[in-house]
Amino acid sequence: MAKTINASFEQFKQNLNITGLQQSIVSTRQTNIREVVENDLLVSDSFLTGSYSRSTMIAPLSEADIDIFIVLDSKYYHNYNGQNGGQAGLLDLVKRTLKKTYTKTPDISRSGQAVTIRFDDFVVDVVPGFNRQGGGYLIPNSITQSWISTDPKKHVEISSQANTAHDGDYIPLVKMIKSWNKKHSSFFRSFHLEVLALKIFNNVAISDFPSGVRFYFEKGLSLISQKNTDPAGYGGDIGNYLNSKEIIDDGVSRFQKAYEIATKAEQYGNDGYIELAVNKWRVLFGDYFPSYG
Repeated sequence: MAKTINASFEQFKQNLNITGLQQSIVSTRQTNIREVVENDLLVSDSFLTGSYSRSTMIAPLSEADIDIFIVLDSKYYHNYNGQNGGQAGLLDLVKRTLKKTYTKTPDISRSGQAVTIRFDDFVVDVVPGFNRQGGGYLIPNSITQSWISTDPKKHVEISSQANTAHDGDYIPLVKMIKSWNKKHSSFFRSFHLEVLALKIFNNVAISDFPSGVRFYFEKGLSLISQKNTDPAGYGGDIGNYLNSKEIIDDGVSRFQKAYEIATKAEQYGNDGYIELAVNKWRVLFGDYFPSYG
């Protein structure tokens, strides 16, 4: 609970973080998983990826995914490219490797691009890939039986640079936006929201969190219906899952509503109506945002 807007947003920031103990558990488990794969397969490199590596993951850990990227020796690419089950066969190889060790884990399954391990406390996605000629990596898409070009290390670098450019306020603001999305049915994919943030705050100062949130929704309104490419320079439209006019219109409507709420909350705060402002921010962010008092 807090009695000022600044104190409320500072507590809000903390509420979005996982605990130190949880970070320690994640560190130990992801290290163990990487060692299991490295002990059974020829691995060129392995590293954390996804929102956890970009520091944009939000609590609770039980509802989050920890992503591990495994760069395999090119012999596996030649063995599964167009034969032996293709991309699905490669994922099944990784799945069999993990099952040798995690025999009592509730569920280990193959998804489109990863092998998912569902532990009791959180989920880990293991993504196999290969070094790509010209830079970046290739990862399997078992649904389309194709290879996807990507560069998760570049994504971390770009996010870190943006956070430095905004004196450490960029990543907390992105996490705030992701908490709004989670509060309102997770309509948008998280990485899409991050890509929008990179565009919206490019060469724009974040003077404070209330105005930053309002500015994000204001500028995002026109970006939702546009093509948003991978900031690392690979792939197509990050927002291509919004694949019909009806769905795009729904997305725009959600941004419009969020913009109106944020505008009203910011105005209440500027006018000194702190409790009204806090209550309005809680409409936007739910219980992540502290109550007034």
